[in-house]
Amino acid sequence: MGRDGSANREAILDAAETVVLERGFAGAGVDRVIAAAATTKGAFFHHFPTKLDLARALIDRWAEGDRRHLEGKLARAEQLVDDPLQQLLVFVGLFIEEADEYAGEIPGCLFASFSYQSAHFDEPVHRVLATSMLRWRSVLRAKLDDVCAMHPPRVDVDLDALADSVNTVFEGAYVLARAVGDGAVVGAQLRLLRTNLELLFDAG
Repeated sequence: MGRDGSANREAILDAAETVVLERGFAGAGVDRVIAAAATTKGAFFHHFPTKLDLARALIDRWAEGDRRHLEGKLARAEQLVDDPLQQLLVFVGLFIEEADEYAGEIPGCLFASFSYQSAHFDEPVHRVLATSMLRWRSVLRAKLDDVCAMHPPRVDVDLDALADSVNTVFEGAYVLARAVGDGAVVGAQLRLLRTNLELLFDAG
């Protein structure tokens, strides 16, 4: 462990994330997190004086990972193809590949977990949630603008709403997968999303 205890802090966050995804934040008692992290109460409270401090650290870390995931997948799609519509379809396809790789597992989303138990959190946590969702809208809307310039949609469509709809499929697929206990749901929903985008913008 580093002299600053960073490794122990990350171990606590890793354990807490797993427990929250399994039981929700309300069910993630401090003692349960400490046991899962194989650490001590002293170490836990050194890094996180309150459970709310833990929540802030968890959502900040998840949001940063989500940002890297979003921007990284889009950058990869832009490297692979030049046409903006194909970039959007490849972007979804990269997530399909990832979903298929982990289809045997039931995915979870900290954003969903925190949103459902919003009364447990303060304004900074809510702000991170909102900022992360709006980032998806902004990034996807910019790509949709490029798509429309080359491939006008077959019907009139609100591009902000469409960007939100794409994100809703992603988030909703994770919720549905957990509800029915079938990780393959994620890939199936993303494939349908890709088909709908192809139909909307005439990818042929």
